[in-house]
Amino acid sequence: MTDPRLYDTETYVVLEPGQPEQFLSSDELLEKLQRILVGRAGNLPYDLQQLSSTQEQAQYLLENACELTLEPGQFLQWYAVRLEKE
Repeated sequence: MTDPRLYDTETYVVLEPGQPEQFLSSDELLEKLQRILVGRAGNLPYDLQQLSSTQEQAQYLLENACELTLEPGQFLQWYAVRLEKE
């Protein structure tokens, strides 16, 4: 059985074309995804089109994906990370 702590993620590293890596909280990443999705309302993957709000779409992406195509050949990627306190 999978340890539920594996899904208790608070921080993500976000990779964007031409930008340095960013560390975002899950709330910050959700906001970023929502802003991107609003601008792409007519050009979304089929699974996202089935959801009624950008909030639901962003939450779905956060829980089920790690990449969103921005333009052909350019992607936004995010990966859960664990930051250790020293």
